[in-house]
Amino acid sequence: MIEVLVVDDDTRVARVNAAYVEKVPGFHVAGEAHSAAEALRRLEELPRLDLVLMDHYLPDDTGLAVVQEMRRRGHQADVIMVTAARDVSTVQAAMRQGALQYLVKPFAFAGLRAKLEAYAELRRTLDGGGEAEQAEVDRIFGALSASSEPDLPKGHSPTTAELVRRSLISADGPLSAQEIAERTGVSRQTAQRYLKLLERTGRARLTLKYGDAGRPEHRYVWATRA
Repeated sequence: MIEVLVVDDDTRVARVNAAYVEKVPGFHVAGEAHSAAEALRRLEELPRLDLVLMDHYLPDDTGLAVVQEMRRRGHQADVIMVTAARDVSTVQAAMRQGALQYLVKPFAFAGLRAKLEAYAELRRTLDGGGEAEQAEVDRIFGALSASSEPDLPKGHSPTTAELVRRSLISADGPLSAQEIAERTGVSRQTAQRYLKLLERTGRARLTLKYGDAGRPEHRYVWATRA
């Protein structure tokens, strides 16, 4: 389980966010905090912590100040900013201080779920260890930038949809399901399922490649490509 600390000055919002976290498989809320001081205290008290959902506007300090103090004390928990702060300077500061994601309030459950699923995908990728070729590096950064897709049918992952989407966008030409599978690390069947979804929603176009014999190969290209 991924252990999460939810930090928000509004106790009601903190409870709602904690309930959202608990609805995502693989995540568990280890605690809540409603001020900078309480957040730092909880960091010391909790035996294990993987992720902090950090509000920026706290009654006694800013969320970014808490992140700075976390790092100074040697706490390595990852941080996703969950805040109403929209100014570019705060977003930039969060990036420079190592926040992995930035979710602007207000948001629906689907928005937070997408960020958490992207984070879980990142952890699975990194847990493999070893050295990373460029394709693997791209996959790691692609997991971080997975977008929210609230209109996805049940059973579809926003993270996987984003990986397939990025593969199509970055390709020099049409790709088959097998080629998408090799680029993203998913199975051919999964790649085919997401490609068909992108085609149905108008974001990808189906092309046919005819060989010497047999059925033509289905290949897909991002719809905005000329």
